[in-house]
Amino acid sequence: MQFLHPERDAQLELALDDVFIVPGYFDGSTRLETDLSPVDFPGSSLPLVSANMSAVTGKRMAQSMARYGGLGVLPQDMDLATVERIVGFMKQATPHYDTALTVLPDATLRDVQGIIRKRAHDMVVVVDQNRRPVGIVTQADLRGKDQYSPVEGVMSPQPVTIPEGMPNRDAFRLLEANRVKAAPVVDAGGQLCGVLTRNDAVRLELGTPSLDPEGRLMVAAAVSIASSARDVAARLQAQGVDVIVLDTAHGHQRRMLDALREVRAAVGSETPIVAGNVCTVEGVRDLVEAGADVVKVNIGPGAMCTTRMQTGVGRPTFTTVLHCAREARRLGKQVWADGGVRAPRDVALYLAAGAARVMVGSLLAGTLESPGDVMEDREGLLYKENHGMASARAVSERTAGLDSFERARKSLFREGISSSRIYITEGRDSVGRILTELLTGLQSAFTYVGAGNCEEFHRKAVVGVQGPAGFVEGMPRSEIHP
Repeated sequence: MQFLHPERDAQLELALDDVFIVPGYFDGSTRLETDLSPVDFPGSSLPLVSANMSAVTGKRMAQSMARYGGLGVLPQDMDLATVERIVGFMKQATPHYDTALTVLPDATLRDVQGIIRKRAHDMVVVVDQNRRPVGIVTQADLRGKDQYSPVEGVMSPQPVTIPEGMPNRDAFRLLEANRVKAAPVVDAGGQLCGVLTRNDAVRLELGTPSLDPEGRLMVAAAVSIASSARDVAARLQAQGVDVIVLDTAHGHQRRMLDALREVRAAVGSETPIVAGNVCTVEGVRDLVEAGADVVKVNIGPGAMCTTRMQTGVGRPTFTTVLHCAREARRLGKQVWADGGVRAPRDVALYLAAGAARVMVGSLLAGTLESPGDVMEDREGLLYKENHGMASARAVSERTAGLDSFERARKSLFREGISSSRIYITEGRDSVGRILTELLTGLQSAFTYVGAGNCEEFHRKAVVGVQGPAGFVEGMPRSEIHP
């Protein structure tokens, strides 16, 4: 990457809003020719990672991220038994199809209401004892019905089904011809093996799932830098976790380096280790020397983070990634850019600066696939609760095993928001929709620069600096007044 005016711009400390990408010549014929595969380690087709936040990544998020070609990172506060269940589920899941929500015919609508918002496909499949679909129930079927009504009397019987392995184009046409948005997918024996929506039939053509060498969905898990880091990492590796993320708010410290060396010794060289967060070249250098394959960078830009306001510590995002990525690449390693993503442009700018992947948090928290229950406010609007991983709430959950005095003392140190409502809005209610928006934005950015892959995009990108008016000028304006 180079600056448009390097003699001046290279000396500045710049945030994402301060910069823009200058277009160049594109020699291809379509944006679909671009390759978004990350450059750090193989398996993924999309350089996006869901953050290891309790309100962001759980089973549903991790599966969805991997299905679309990204990667989900399970939080370090998650119980190891829960992690094992999630990893086992993902390693057995069909990579191409979303998990079906199911009930038996003798269930009630109350049973359906309890699970239908767990997935964005808006469907509960009614199955017989042999897991063969006999009907479907959607949100529309629940309106005005008594919650104790039997499913059999409400479901749409003899649903349209998609044969497992049917090409996406053919599946889309089948759904379109039958005027349905989604349908159960069945194997050769007629048993349910997933759900495919009309939108997903198109979206899944844009990339391939993130798969391990055995063709199973990939998943990452975070580990704290506590004294148990070595043992926890070894257990995660044994459970089948593909990537270990050693995570703490201030990654450039002795405890991180000690834990990193121990974890590296425990998992060997085959499992990638990501460590962070840091925002200086010195931090990158020390973490790489201690055993990190990838360094997670940025301090303070997350929507739920108050570190900069509490401490004054941090650094503007674009400059952080640019300098840290240069140092990591010099050492033969890579960085992940963590935090601050609000739009596709932010991901493109991070990749232009040299990041191998971009971690997204709050942008995904308001989806049906994120952990937590869907709640309803006084106006009937749906939302989920989000909180920072250094907030009082997270600290309380993390220290549950300590005595009350020690918990009270630790609760004084907090650098995050404990509760924030993320509203579930149409068009932003599913991981698929958001990832597709980010993906297509990246593909277009690549063509504007004239790049065919991530490495070429970083090499060819020319970045300029703009004032606040330049950033506002690029925003859409829905209303024009005379």
